[in-house]
Parts: sequence; structure tokens; C-alpha cells
Amino acid sequence: MLTPAQIAVIKATAPVVAANANKITGTFYPLMFERFPEVRAVFNQSHQRSSAQPEALANAIIAYASNIDRLEVLGPAVDGIVQKHVSLNITPDQYKIVGTCLMDAIGKVLGDAVTAEVADAWGAAYWQLAELLIAAEEKEYARKAALTGGWRGPRRFRIAEKTPESAVITSFRLAPVDGGRVMDFHPGQYLGLRLTIDGETVHRNYSLSASPNGKDYRISVKREQQGLVSGFLHDRVQVGDEIDVYPPAGEFVLREGAGPLLLITGGVGQTPALPLAEQALAAGRKVIYVHAALNGSVHAFRRQVDELAALHDALKPVYCYADPQPGDEPHMVGLLDEERLGKLLPQEPGVAAYVVGPKPFMAAVVKALTGLGLPESAIVHEFFGPREALA
Repeated sequence: MLTPAQIAVIKATAPVVAANANKITGTFYPLMFERFPEVRAVFNQSHQRSSAQPEALANAIIAYASNIDRLEVLGPAVDGIVQKHVSLNITPDQYKIVGTCLMDAIGKVLGDAVTAEVADAWGAAYWQLAELLIAAEEKEYARKAALTGGWRGPRRFRIAEKTPESAVITSFRLAPVDGGRVMDFHPGQYLGLRLTIDGETVHRNYSLSASPNGKDYRISVKREQQGLVSGFLHDRVQVGDEIDVYPPAGEFVLREGAGPLLLITGGVGQTPALPLAEQALAAGRKVIYVHAALNGSVHAFRRQVDELAALHDALKPVYCYADPQPGDEPHMVGLLDEERLGKLLPQEPGVAAYVVGPKPFMAAVVKALTGLGLPESAIVHEFFGPREALA
């Protein structure tokens, strides 16, 4: 617990740290990777190169310092961090590495401004947050291990099926090598994978694209340009190969409610939407399933969604293609702007919109929905990588 004096120091120095937050995180990551190369495995290096991860950490530092005396407002953000860390099997020892390197980075950037008093306060603040996260993560690890089919740490899975879904998306059915059951999950959650590629260990998270069945899991992966892991999965992983898998995690789940559900996805963003749609339909909710794609060649799961719609009058699929090819049959052509979404937005009370896809897509859709009068509390969106501002 921070002392009143330490809190006063944090609040007094927070503006200086905020002004230099990007410099601090830009210094922190190279410093940590140089001193402790073993932690590189849990960080997506493409997010480092794009600056997404450093910017996300900078924003988190600013938010934490700004709310140092009312941490309860950070509850949802903390829940998301816990889920992400559990999916990567983060351990207490790694918090020591991060804490040491972060304080060194602050010292390098701010220099003489980091007095002994300032260093003490920020060090105490870091460990206050770290201990909160460590305790929450330990609770989540134990909870998952106690579930039927649950486990803790890496579990060996075999590639049972490999199915092309479109020109750029392939599904992988994963079955446990030990032959036991697998824990259920909440639709919208993801799996953490640990792979070894040319001698290098890497971690990635992929959304679960099929509803829980107690026997196996399905993920669906888009081939990314210069994507190390997606290219490996598409080109080199074959049926029968084995990988390490961590238990399902994630907070992008269906909230309570009985109103219509508007699922809006772009590209591979529809992977978590598939089980979400099935869950909502099973609960008796109306579902408008909107998917945006470039054209039919990259549109995965169209037949699956159409077959589901044939079984459920409450499901309405809407496909919007930006550049349709001959033979494509989209319901809409162009981009999902306010005018097009206005035609789809249900007029019944209790509407909830779930938006998943690339950041520019989500930003445009969320802006359009708020322009149509849908309150922010009714809009849920999910990032595949580090959380960033949509603005």
C-alpha cells in the first residue's frame, strides 16, 4: 500500500512522466530485450516495430498514475491485462524483470529529475500494481486448473484438422495429446499458443472460432504479410504436428441482455463472432451478423453462417464487399458507413453492438454507431493486439 507521501510524489510527477511516456517505453523495451532476451518470446515483435506495444504501455502508465488514488476506475483495464497475461503464462519472476527495466528506463529518460524520493515512490507504485496483478492472475490460474478439462501452464495439443476457409484464412482444429477433455470457454475468448520456429520460441493469441464442445478447440488464422507465426501455421504446420497451448482466456464475451445483437466484423475479425452468434441465438436473441470483406475470395465462413441462418429465423446475415468480383453476391457494396449501418441498426430497445476487426475499421464503425445514437455503453470492441485509442 502506498503511503500518502508516495501518492503525493506520484501525482506531482505524473505530468512529467506522461510528457515523456513514449520516450520511456521506447527505451524500456530495447533495454529489457537486450538484458533479458528470454522475455522476447511473449511479445509480438511486429507490435514493437509498429510502436503499438510501446504506445499501449505508455497509455497504461499515464492512466495508472492519473488514477493512483482511485484505482477502482481501472477495474476493466486490469481485468483485460490479467486475461492477456494468463494466456501467456506470465510468472511473478517476469514482473521483477519488467520492474527493474522500467525503473532504469525512467532514470535514463528523466535523468536528475528522478531523485531518491521519486524513485522510491514510482518503484512502490509499480509493485503495488504488480502485486495486484500477480494475485489476480494466480487466482485465475487456479480457477482454470480446477475446471473439468482445465489445466495450468502449457498443454500439448495435436493439429487434428487443417481447413482452408478462404484465400487468406485457415482453420486449425486442436486436440489434446493426452486424450482428455478440454475446459469450456466463453464464446469470444482466445487461446494462447507457444511455438518454436527455427529455434525461436514465440507466443501468439488466436480467437476461438467454434463453440465449446469439451473435446477440442478451433482457431482460424489469417495469413499476414511478413507474419512470422501466421506464415508458419499456414505453410509449415501439418495435421499431426504438436504445439503447446494455454487455457482459454479473454474478456470479450457476451454481456447480459435480451435485446438484439449487432455483430459487425471486418476480415478475420469474425472469428470470435461465430461462437458469439451461436450463444446469442441459443439464448433466444435476435442477431444481425454483419461482415465486411474485400470480396468473396477472402470471405471465410459464409457457408457456415448461411447454414446457421437457415436454422434460425432470428439470424440475419449481411455481407458487405468493398470491391466485389464477378459472381460475388454481397448484400451491400462499399464501406460500412453511417448510412449503411443505419439501415441495419435494430429499432428495438436493448441493442448491443460488438465490433471486431482492424483498428481503422473499428474506429469507423464505432464512430458511425455513435453518430446513429447508439450509446458507448452498448458498443463493445476487441483488439487483436495491444489496446489502442480508436480515435
